[in-house]
Amino acid sequence: MDQFKVGLVGCGSISTVHLEALKNSPNTDLIAVCDIREERAKVAAEKYECKYYTDYQRMLEEENLDAVHICTPHYLHPVIAIEAAKKGVNVLTEKPMSVTLQQADDMIEACKNNQVALGVIFQNRYNAGSQLIKKTLESGELGKILSGRLSVYWYRGDEYYSSSDWKGTWDKEGGGVIINQAIHAMDQLRWFVDAPIEYVDANISNRFHPNIEVEDCAEGVIKYKNGVVTFFHALNYNSYDAPIELGIHCENGLIKLISDKAVIKFNDGRELVAERDPEDKLNKNAKSYWGVGHKMQINDYYKSLSKGETPFIDGEEARKTQALVTAIFESGKNKNKVTL
Repeated sequence: MDQFKVGLVGCGSISTVHLEALKNSPNTDLIAVCDIREERAKVAAEKYECKYYTDYQRMLEEENLDAVHICTPHYLHPVIAIEAAKKGVNVLTEKPMSVTLQQADDMIEACKNNQVALGVIFQNRYNAGSQLIKKTLESGELGKILSGRLSVYWYRGDEYYSSSDWKGTWDKEGGGVIINQAIHAMDQLRWFVDAPIEYVDANISNRFHPNIEVEDCAEGVIKYKNGVVTFFHALNYNSYDAPIELGIHCENGLIKLISDKAVIKFNDGRELVAERDPEDKLNKNAKSYWGVGHKMQINDYYKSLSKGETPFIDGEEARKTQALVTAIFESGKNKNKVTL
């Protein structure tokens, strides 16, 4: 298939990077958008010259779509994905896959049973820095990974939560700083280590946001079955969004990833660097910490569909990060190690 007919559900802020990519790709024809807020759906439809709906089920019924993008609150990701799969529509959903691991499994099963492709957005894997790190680790030049670390120190004020009816809740958001702000870094580091997880031992707490249910601070250890130990610290009551930092200690060198710039220093003095291409411009409506990977991942998703191949980040791959996140919450709530 040369061109795919696409719909999008959820016309909030993150939808802009999806809509720009869809409108500018030769492989996609944006047919319709949907949002329960009619004015928001109408504005998006006018800007991107497509139809609009306020009911995603009606959109799926009336439009002969090949794929749907899900940019809604977290708890709706599995609901819409499963409904789309039943109608034979391929799915590309924003992170996280879902609120619970069981919901993630339900999504995977529905897409598998209906022979549609499930893709999950983790766009930071497409950054030049991430690609350099992964390629260098796979080459074997750095030897074995010995340890890894990550830190996320961002700011989310009370208004961030009070302006939403789903953020800050366990049943709708699924968590706080881990599942929303730190999940990309958690996914990247897990992808770099690329091994099954043995156990997670974590602490979670709410120290600064008394009006929400979920954690605003988390720290812990992730032990992999290949012997690698990684540790993390994340919070969202810093005074600003500091650049996310990842570090990896290997037998033959050190890796540092700050935001999307990677620096690899070998023990023999060699150094490799990769950062965002100055030609890669952010969508003017995009937030800087989203990076530029959305367009690359979306284009890659449709290339895989056209070739009949499994998407690079499919449901099974994204499930590994979902399992990690849910294990952090289980460990933090129950104050014990969680074996995966």
